[in-house]
Amino acid sequence: ADGGDAELELSAVRHQPEGLERLLTRTKFTKKELQSLYRGFKSECPSGLVDEETFKLIYSQFFPQGDASTYAHFLFDAFDADRNGALCFQDFVIGLSILLRGTVHQKLKWAFNLYDINKDGYITKEEMLEIMKSIYDMMGRCTHPALQDSAPAEHVELFFQKMDRNGDGVVTFEEFLETCQKVSSTAGAFGIDAILL
Repeated sequence: ADGGDAELELSAVRHQPEGLERLLTRTKFTKKELQSLYRGFKSECPSGLVDEETFKLIYSQFFPQGDASTYAHFLFDAFDADRNGALCFQDFVIGLSILLRGTVHQKLKWAFNLYDINKDGYITKEEMLEIMKSIYDMMGRCTHPALQDSAPAEHVELFFQKMDRNGDGVVTFEEFLETCQKVSSTAGAFGIDAILL
């Protein structure tokens, strides 16, 4: 087992990102932006790979008033497209490109994937409640006005009233997409954010 661990560590140390040209075609970043992102990534993660614990530590720095560890876990899973338990630069930059510069459809697909914890193609109330609790935990108790303990469950009920169009207790990507597009067309760009959070 020690030889396998040493080999894994060695491969992590030597991990190299995809070529710059390929990332230019797979993302909406410029060459300079990719180079800058890579320098930042390498300074935080010299091996070229980020495990979940490191990701949680980095992400938690942005939310010192709360506990971001559970939400960071869900976020890590959403970025870890190949499900290998580590984020490489490609995973990070491709996800970031979608979130910052993707089409509405791409962003909604990414958000749906985040909420679909077990990746079965459906968002259940249980999955949505786990996500909502993690968001409320991350925001901390210092919100004003103070939030009730029932707030996450109430948020989930509102989400399902809007999203579960056929009333079967789960939300498919088609229902999610259709509802978000209707909201965004009537409420402007902020409509999507409002319905997601």
